[in-house]
This record gives sequence, C-alpha cells and structure tokens, in this order.
Amino acid sequence: MGRRDEGLDRLLDLDGFIAEVGGGFRVKIVAQRVPPEEHRPHGVSYTLTLHDPTGRRVFGIDNAHVIRLTRGPAGRSSAAHDHLHRGESVRPYAYRDAATLMDDFWREIEAILKKEGVE
Repeated sequence: MGRRDEGLDRLLDLDGFIAEVGGGFRVKIVAQRVPPEEHRPHGVSYTLTLHDPTGRRVFGIDNAHVIRLTRGPAGRSSAAHDHLHRGESVRPYAYRDAATLMDDFWREIEAILKKEGVE
C-alpha cells in the first residue's frame, strides 16, 4: 500500500485560493481530488499559478494537460502530466508529494517577486 500524502489535505483546502502577493502579482490555486490514474497517479488535479499585474501567467505548476517532450510529428509525450511553466517555457515537474509541491511553488514565487523588486 502506498504511503499517505500528508500535505494533500492542506493543498485541497486551498482550492479556489486567490491572493495578491505584492506589486499587483496574484497567486491562484486550484486543487481537486481525482481517482488515481496514469496521468494523475497522485489522486489530485492541481494548478498553482502566479500572474503579473496584467493577468499574464508568469509561473505555474500543474498537471492539467499532457506535455510534449520532443517536437514534430513523431514527438514524445510524458505519461504523467506534472509540469511547470516559466513564461512560454514548459518542462516536466517531478511530483513527490503535495507538501513538496507547495514548497517548490512558494519558493519560486518568492524568487520571482524578489527579482521583480517586490518586497
């Protein structure tokens, strides 16, 4: 039997969370329990995003859609949908558990805000 994801309840409690985090930047969190399956083996569908003052997504981690690992007609896709967005760039995200997901997300938010001069 798999180990219990201790941070999952905390993540699920944040479903619908939207907050201004300084300088007009906003964080939005969507998280819902789903049956574990190939693309979402962790039993959660999640989208954690940071938006700039114009509403453009600056950063996000989610498992909402398949990611292409290579381009072209013979391009490969990832089985797991976990990935992160930095601007227009998309790359796989190694999901370990919900607590680590949230820690990784908030650490990146702090770095982006610091780079933008937001205290």
